[in-house]
Amino acid sequence: MSDAIDCAYCGCDVTAHDPVYVREADEGVETPYCNYGCLGARIKEDGLATGTTCSIEI
Repeated sequence: MSDAIDCAYCGCDVTAHDPVYVREADEGVETPYCNYGCLGARIKEDGLATGTTCSIEI
């Protein structure tokens, strides 16, 4: 039996990296990513920051 945990983005074993876990506010489930690189790539590919208030227009 393996203790491997697959990255939600690339499928690699997150235990071999510096993993990041994301938990949605309404869900108790944590989604694993190898590192911030994989998490950032998922955010960019899926357009998850589109329409957010991450920037201020002057």
